Amino acid sequence: MLVHLHVKNLALIEDIEVEFGPGLNILTGETGAGKSILLGSMQLILGGRSTRDMIRAGASYALVELLFQVENPRAEEALGELGVELEDGQILLTRKLMDGRSINKINGETCTVSQMKAAASCLLDIHGQHEHQSLLYQDKQLEILDAYGKDEIYPARDKVQEAYRAYRKCMQELKKLDTDEEQRNRERAFLEFEINEIETAQLRPGEDEELETLYRKLNNGKKILETLQSVRDLTGYDSAQGAGDSVGMAVRELTRVTEFDSQLESMSGTLQEVDSLLNDFNRELSSYVEDLNFDDETFFETEKRLDLINNLKAKYGQSIEEIQKYGERQKQKLSDLDRYEELFQEARENLLKSQKKLEEVSYALSEIRQKYSKTLTDKIIEGLKDLNFLDVQFRIDFKRKEEYTAGGFDNIEYEISTNPGESVKPLGRIVSGGELSRIMLAIKAILADRDQIETLIFDEIDTGISGRTAQKVSEKMSVIGRHHQVLCITHLPQIAAMADTHFEIEKHQRGTETITEIHPLEGEDSIQELARLLGGAEITQAVYQNAKEMKELAQVHKNTRLK
Repeated sequence: MLVHLHVKNLALIEDIEVEFGPGLNILTGETGAGKSILLGSMQLILGGRSTRDMIRAGASYALVELLFQVENPRAEEALGELGVELEDGQILLTRKLMDGRSINKINGETCTVSQMKAAASCLLDIHGQHEHQSLLYQDKQLEILDAYGKDEIYPARDKVQEAYRAYRKCMQELKKLDTDEEQRNRERAFLEFEINEIETAQLRPGEDEELETLYRKLNNGKKILETLQSVRDLTGYDSAQGAGDSVGMAVRELTRVTEFDSQLESMSGTLQEVDSLLNDFNRELSSYVEDLNFDDETFFETEKRLDLINNLKAKYGQSIEEIQKYGERQKQKLSDLDRYEELFQEARENLLKSQKKLEEVSYALSEIRQKYSKTLTDKIIEGLKDLNFLDVQFRIDFKRKEEYTAGGFDNIEYEISTNPGESVKPLGRIVSGGELSRIMLAIKAILADRDQIETLIFDEIDTGISGRTAQKVSEKMSVIGRHHQVLCITHLPQIAAMADTHFEIEKHQRGTETITEIHPLEGEDSIQELARLLGGAEITQAVYQNAKEMKELAQVHKNTRLK
């Protein structure tokens, strides 16, 4: 369950910490006091979108921390599958909002928003003010049924999704082959042209690199020749300025004195080696210059071949290897065209097989759904009777969709009758907003029991209800609170009276600032808040006594339930 909430610098909240208890936690306060901000902070942990204006004016960041004590083995197992390990049975979820970005952590380790959302979804479920409107949509109704029977329905639905992907792939393959003869003839001519163009070129791997090297050499032939002739003059023996002539003269001069000092012999040997190397270099350089051939015909042929290869690269690939692979693919396409009738028949048979498989798994999924729809229907009727639907009929109507989908072929619709003698009709044609709210409450209670989610949060579940119905809703909330931790934001005293832990959210001025604060109410303070909910601004003695009696009756009801 959620044991601790810490919110800092979020909208009107400067810095609050709340210790929640087990059972039914009620939050009340004046309209605009900040109840929705508190709920919004929890929705941020569930992956809600953050904006810069959420951060309190003058602050550089906003912070939300939720600390959970995990007691449900199934929740612990689900967290383990996400790679989240508990520390002393606890998990701390933190989200820090800054300008344009957020930092998210699970037990102090940085994570993504999606990872935090997945972890939080194992621990709490939030029912917002307008979520019950989603019940009017058939996709949501199917989602609820699937969640109710998820142990069997989800694996069956996975098989349908896999079969549907295979079916769609077969449809696309057949559609790709479904062409007329004229179109096939055009494609054949085009393929033959491309294949012939590539084969006629007789490309050789690495040829383009060799030609580019040769082209650079031929294109710069004059510069190369002039440079080499200059180098030969500078290092040769044909002029007094040549290094070879100078080194040769140095060798002769040094040789004359080596007989007078033996230490000069090694230096003389080194200089002779230099002379020999320079002589070898000049012979090699002269041979290279004599072999140079910069004729125009070779340059023209090299340029022409490079142009051909680059033109093929522009059409078919960035390298000779890619061009050749492209040609092989086109050959395969041409071969497939020649086998068109055979391939078309094979694709049609594959589509029929995939459709048959999809029909089988979709039918199996539908059977499982219909099985669970019966028990879900019974539980919803039971839950609705607890919520003051005295004579209610409810059923889940199954129809088949015209097309296959990744979720099967079921098209379901919730139908209800809330008055004696009325036939069942779709929800949207029968129920009011308050009735929808109660139906969603009943469903949430059922799914929570199935999922064993420990913490349920309801934001103004009392929309559109009053009187005896409000009392019934409060009793239902109390019952849910026996098996789950419930956090409920409400304006109804009937619901607030059932609180196991009661909190008041209030807004007040501090200088030029507006601050939202939350604090627990006990005993007399709780009764005073109930009186405010009952009587408004002026609390008379009669209103106070009514509030006190309401609190006492709620306690009697809870004690009776516990027996």
